[in-house]
Amino acid sequence: MPRRRPCRAAEALAAVLLLAAVTGCGSRLPESDFEGRGERASPAQDSAPIRVGIITSATSPVGGDTFTGPRDGAKAYFERLNARGGIDGRRVEVRECDDGGSGVGNNTCVHRLIDEDEVVALVATTSLDYAGASRVSRARVPDIGGQPIGAAYDTYPHLYGIYGSLAPRNGTTGWGGRQYGGTEVYRYFKREHGARTAAVVSYNQAASAAYARLVERGLKAEGYEVVSEQVDFALPNFRAVAADLKEQGVDLVFDAIDAHGNARLCEAMDDVGARVTAKVTNVQNWSSTVAEDYKDAPNCRNALWATGSSRNFEDTGQDAVREFRDATKGLETHSQWQLEGWAAAKWFTDAAESCADSGITRACVDASMDRSEDFTADGLLVPVRFERLAEPPESRRTCLSVARWRDGEGWVSQGDMDSNCFEVPQLPFSP
Repeated sequence: MPRRRPCRAAEALAAVLLLAAVTGCGSRLPESDFEGRGERASPAQDSAPIRVGIITSATSPVGGDTFTGPRDGAKAYFERLNARGGIDGRRVEVRECDDGGSGVGNNTCVHRLIDEDEVVALVATTSLDYAGASRVSRARVPDIGGQPIGAAYDTYPHLYGIYGSLAPRNGTTGWGGRQYGGTEVYRYFKREHGARTAAVVSYNQAASAAYARLVERGLKAEGYEVVSEQVDFALPNFRAVAADLKEQGVDLVFDAIDAHGNARLCEAMDDVGARVTAKVTNVQNWSSTVAEDYKDAPNCRNALWATGSSRNFEDTGQDAVREFRDATKGLETHSQWQLEGWAAAKWFTDAAESCADSGITRACVDASMDRSEDFTADGLLVPVRFERLAEPPESRRTCLSVARWRDGEGWVSQGDMDSNCFEVPQLPFSP
């Protein structure tokens, strides 16, 4: 049975971690403000809409459309669901909130959706600073299929990240404040492409450098020769980095920089003639905008690879992907995050449907989620589960989805995510 890694938080969002430090911790609302709401089903609710909340950093320091993919995918799923009759004859009513990428804004959204709108659950949360996570947990509101930008989904009960969790989730992050991640990405390129030398490019900024060190540790654990490259955050000299990559004969390039920086790095690599087996990016950058984003770097563009834990959104030969694409054909672009938001909405729907006879309440939906085991959203996700292991695993069988960009074809899957599986060590890191 394929299993996912205990934590993909760092890998999933390397491109935005470096900016997390610019946001504040947010306000602290009284815990009593969030207790005892939305728990009882009444006859009047039998036909009333089922309210769900979606919190997104739609406006944030990292750009207006950076975080909107999961929201758009979830909304598309609920629109199609409602067109088919909803859940047990009840429409799903989506209440959105833009937290602006700040802790203060996030707490405001949590207060509004949980206390005022009395949503049954949050779905596809994508927040740069999830400052209100502890309040969501305290209110026992299930947060389903959120993106693990920070450590919240490996810290609190009642929060169910899109990739699952093995951590105790008792209020302390991971195990004693440390999370764990696997080396399957590095093992894949070593096994499939014979890669031996890898570069890691980061900014001279704390979060960026910390993530780069994690990647370097994983690469070294898999026997790679590692080349560390760091550029100035304010005035990065990507041409110098590219020249050194060429000189060192690097096979793979990983990064801890933002999307704009990646495009500039690729341009510099093309300019100096640095050719690599793969320029590896993450699920956040797995989108249909590659041709435009990397328009001035055709060679590097066609060396882009993406890895993740969900099926390639271009795999329309798969029924669930085809349904997603049909429902989102009106969107200007498509992305892996949209597909994962769609999967999150389906996850909520499955949980709510299991509660239809007894009443679709927070408590029932949460109990259903807590029993989740090997959920795949009809094959869109590597099987997801939630366990509360007392000790972190030393190794884990993990599977990954892999695709590479080809001009004229888009993202082309490389093997199947249910068979790209490896038994790999789990390495600790501090979020």
